[in-house]
Amino acid sequence: MAAFGGAAEAEPGIMGCGPLIPPLSESMRPLRQQVFERVRASGLVARVQLAKDLGVSPATVTTITSELIEAGLIKEVAAPRETDIGRGRPAVALGVRAQAHLVAGMKMSDREQSAVIVDFAGNLLADEVIPRRPGPMPLPEMLDAIDTLLHRVCQKAGIARTALSAVGIGLPGFVDHAEGVVLWSSTLNDRAVALAEAATARLNLPVTIDNDANLVALAELWFGAGRSLGDFAVVTFEHGVGMGFVMNHRIYRGAQRLGMELGHTKVQLDGALCRCGQRGCLEAYVADYALAREATTALNWGHRDGQPTSVLLESLYEHAKSGDVTARSIFRRAGRYLAVGLANVVNLFDPALIILSGERLKFDYLYAAETLAEMDNLVINTGRPRPPIEIHAWGDLMWANGAAVLALSSVTERILTAPREIAAQ
Repeated sequence: MAAFGGAAEAEPGIMGCGPLIPPLSESMRPLRQQVFERVRASGLVARVQLAKDLGVSPATVTTITSELIEAGLIKEVAAPRETDIGRGRPAVALGVRAQAHLVAGMKMSDREQSAVIVDFAGNLLADEVIPRRPGPMPLPEMLDAIDTLLHRVCQKAGIARTALSAVGIGLPGFVDHAEGVVLWSSTLNDRAVALAEAATARLNLPVTIDNDANLVALAELWFGAGRSLGDFAVVTFEHGVGMGFVMNHRIYRGAQRLGMELGHTKVQLDGALCRCGQRGCLEAYVADYALAREATTALNWGHRDGQPTSVLLESLYEHAKSGDVTARSIFRRAGRYLAVGLANVVNLFDPALIILSGERLKFDYLYAAETLAEMDNLVINTGRPRPPIEIHAWGDLMWANGAAVLALSSVTERILTAPREIAAQ
């Protein structure tokens, strides 16, 4: 890659993205990567501050940042002084060269698919959402959907597909991020699908995949309330129940990369049937299909069997809001099971924050005061307050932004852990 030297550029107002990790708290990853990621997280940062935060000499930081500037990954930016404006040379800070790499993030759902294009500094360039018919699909149809969605979002961004450095894809189910394999998903007919490999071959671009709940945790870690938190949990409510967990500023996936399946923890032995095939899962009492199933039985809505789940749920919600006792009891029961799940999260992990996110949060009965009070009763009584709970109903693009983080992370790892001569190409 060509060098980008010369005079410092003026670029005020850069916020940065990525985890805000406390100074002197990292040593496991290559120093070049730590330097770059601190620049990206800060938006703009001086060399002297980098040296202080990383506990290394200014000379070391100067050497590394010079390499990163030569590789075209960061640049010098003129930062106006707060005092004595116009006197002497402006202060020089470092920022990410946003156009160094572009990536795409995509969420493949069994009802709606979304995508974004993001630059290397985390700036959103374009987004696209495509509705689809509910239900699982064969792999060739999934690849067609991915191809179409990527084509449309690239068109919106005004770029060729070849301008992308990587693609991140998230989908519900049991996903092995490291192996790139979907062991089970409500969006696919088959099990043990090597989706990352198949999508890489189809798109002719590096593809990384992950569970969709992890995407929301990544989006919160990079762009949201989790940037400065070492440990927090995100519980998602869409067509199922998912969870992403950040530990020590990193997403935690477990030994086999299949951890944090909160929706499939058991809350009732030999209980209701879950779409995963087992019984008694939390999801089987809280997810949209569970609420619709309960409404059909309790309200004698058998004549509505042909209606979409979303229509049934909206009707159930309207009945509850208008005072229907049975409709309210359905949400109340789901809220009680949710309280059990959230209390288990607190008792197991003691996170600094729990974020509830997803489309189903429009049904406020799920997190009503009674639900949170029941959760408080189930949490271990230590005499200390339980973790705060925040409601973030971001919408579909939050998931796609998390998939873009997946792609940005893979590009960063590939470039900054490679030998210098490879990274500079």
